[in-house]
Amino acid sequence: MVLAGGAARRLGGADKPGVRVGGRALLDRVLAACADAATTVVVADPRDTARPVLWAREDPPGAGPLAALDAGLRRTTADRTVVLSADLPFLEEETVRRLLTALRGSAADGVLLVDSEGRDQPLVAVYRTGALRRELSALASAHGGLTGLPLRRLTGALELTRIADPVASFDCDTWEDIAAARERIREHGHVLDEWISAVKDELGIDLDVDTALLLDTARDAAHGVARPAAPLTTFLVGYAAARAGGGPEAVAEAARKAMALAVRWAEEGTAEAGLGTAPGASGGGSAPGTDPTPGGTPGAAGAGGGPDAG
Repeated sequence: MVLAGGAARRLGGADKPGVRVGGRALLDRVLAACADAATTVVVADPRDTARPVLWAREDPPGAGPLAALDAGLRRTTADRTVVLSADLPFLEEETVRRLLTALRGSAADGVLLVDSEGRDQPLVAVYRTGALRRELSALASAHGGLTGLPLRRLTGALELTRIADPVASFDCDTWEDIAAARERIREHGHVLDEWISAVKDELGIDLDVDTALLLDTARDAAHGVARPAAPLTTFLVGYAAARAGGGPEAVAEAARKAMALAVRWAEEGTAEAGLGTAPGASGGGSAPGTDPTPGGTPGAAGAGGGPDAG
């Protein structure tokens, strides 16, 4: 369940779930992190999203997080509910799996993240759905409803386990936070993974990409053939993998074949360079069937594709 209906007062009332970080709306980034959920409910007014979701809305709109939770829970029968805010730029599937694994190994009502200062982040958490329903019902009975009640009224009544994760728990409340998030994803250690994730979302591709394998393929094509061969080869690898049914295995097999070809190509270029440029140079003469003239010198057609090309 993703709560995405806040007023974003600290952003001047901007449409926070739609603010883009790394070319993707914050809401879409969060939805990508919980793509394996059997049901995904977003509590907010409907909008375009990269993934299909169910929509819910608290009554009245803007009644607060507990009313939003209650509205979302009416759309699911799951035993466990991952509860997220829509402004978590660095949330990843691995974090969600960690939360679920921790809850399975615990008798607690829920597991939540704490931020870099040790503060609870109850909207980056997984809860036992029955415990949420029980305490929300108790609070509604005690207060005549859930409108305006703070989230701590709920979490204070639950037995919770905590996991420290200052990166995944980072949320964007201000424009300074947005700027910091945008800067971080462009750092050298993050930019490639961020870009691949963004492209997969944009193209609707749900595939684990072995970036190291593809980069090795591109490197071999660039060094062994010519620099423009790198993007063209990786495109052809992807096309071949799709023709073979897609999936990581198909990508790996297509990349393996392309890399082997690039190595053979480079080895031939190295061997030809060792023969010299004139027919009959030391080490060998014309290859069978070639024209022993300067225009037909072995390797001349691939003069731009030796091991140092590009």
